[in-house]
Amino acid sequence: MRRMPRAAGGTMITDTGVVYASMDRSDPSHAACVELLQRIGDPLVIPSPVLIELDWLGDARGVPVLDVTLASVENGSIEVIDLSPTDYTRIRELCRQYQDMGLGMVDASVVAVAERLGEETIATLDHRHFSVVRPRHLASFTLVPDAPVR
Repeated sequence: MRRMPRAAGGTMITDTGVVYASMDRSDPSHAACVELLQRIGDPLVIPSPVLIELDWLGDARGVPVLDVTLASVENGSIEVIDLSPTDYTRIRELCRQYQDMGLGMVDASVVAVAERLGEETIATLDHRHFSVVRPRHLASFTLVPDAPVR
């Protein structure tokens, strides 16, 4: 199986939905997300707020993802990117700019980190938000998988 080409910084920012769906066999996007993450390869790169949302989503759906996620952080297959003060400023700007569509902190953190790292591709199932948001460093993000299975 071929790996996904990496963006400028050698990483691909991964949103909550893709990571969660890869861990929940009952999720309609499970197979597509597992295949995508295998093509991306290690490490998966996630902004730190994604950890909290993964824990919350797993609890809400009764799927124990926290232990697997933290073990993946420990063994290096998930790399957590902490937010910088500049990221928080950008998150605030994005949440204000896109408040009508309900862009929240986690999605805005994905955008802010991708902008900071110069990444062009985001692994997400949330095409509703990420197809509308206009990053500072390019016209739009490339979203994978191409069409979410939801």
